[in-house]
Amino acid sequence: MLLYVHIPFCHRVCPYCSFYKHTPGDTPIGAFVDALLEEARLRLAALTEKPRTLYLGGGTPSMLSPTHLRKLFGGLRECIDFSTLEEVTLEANPATFDVAKARLFRELGVTRISLGIQSFTPHVLEKLGREHSAEEAAASVGVLREAGMPSVNIDLMFAIPGQSEEDWRQTLQTAIALQPDHISAYNLTYEEDTAFFESLRRGEVSESEDVNASFFLLADRLLREAGYQHYETSNYAKAGHHSSHNRGYWRGEDYLGLGPSAVSTLSAVRTRNVADTAAYVQMLAALGNAITESESLDDEQKRLERIALLLRTDEGVPLSLVDAAAVDRLLEHGLAEKRGEMLVLTLAGSPLVDPIAAELV
Repeated sequence: MLLYVHIPFCHRVCPYCSFYKHTPGDTPIGAFVDALLEEARLRLAALTEKPRTLYLGGGTPSMLSPTHLRKLFGGLRECIDFSTLEEVTLEANPATFDVAKARLFRELGVTRISLGIQSFTPHVLEKLGREHSAEEAAASVGVLREAGMPSVNIDLMFAIPGQSEEDWRQTLQTAIALQPDHISAYNLTYEEDTAFFESLRRGEVSESEDVNASFFLLADRLLREAGYQHYETSNYAKAGHHSSHNRGYWRGEDYLGLGPSAVSTLSAVRTRNVADTAAYVQMLAALGNAITESESLDDEQKRLERIALLLRTDEGVPLSLVDAAAVDRLLEHGLAEKRGEMLVLTLAGSPLVDPIAAELV
């Protein structure tokens, strides 16, 4: 089982991000941490299976103060035996920590930092609304190394409005030169309820499959040449640094999500917490949970999800799960190949994973 903890706070809201997040505002962070730990205590006590990974995402977990971080991790340690965890990941933004705080991350048991850098190009960072500079982003990797962080991931994004292919090339080359253990290279998607989506709807920006594919292929080539394994559509890792937590999602493992808006899937039952931090705190105090949605997944839903997720990986999807005629079409066009009893996308097919998944079902 996987454990995810959602920290919704950000110093500013980026125009492309669709995750539930907000500035601290009127919600006391201490009260939020108390509610989060109460949910952790109650929900983990009700489970027989214990988590093998812990992932703190957001939002910006690294913006929590040292006091709140100590309180949060201290409470989690009362619910979880950290010595049994394979991986403890914390999402961080470069502008939210220094060497002392990075050392605190290690002291608390964090083994992997995922840095939300997105770009090393100044005008692209400005377009994305990021609060760090390219220089701060690069320096943050060294800060984490100095603190002894075992594994460092850099998140990057491509096909951003105003981003040229040369901008993307230089960002990739800068990232590679920093020698992180893992690089995630995400194609920008225009999600509803974001400023970028509204710009797309108004016709101020446009999407191009050809541009997306050319940026994807450039990342694949440069990162493979630098020694990174392309093990999932958007993820590249050096040996021994694959994300165990994310691999669990792709393989369909059960997961427990804590915090506002967090989703859980346990024994084919999917639940979702209220996407409102103040309401989350109130519901935990009054009811002992913050669940507002629940559904049971049938066998067909589970099959469709397995196809969509496994198809993204270099392991591929079992042929027994997919339509044989659709498989033949993919093979004919060089978009996939058979490896034993598995169907694996080729480099040409990888940028088209979502429409291919829809065809296979």
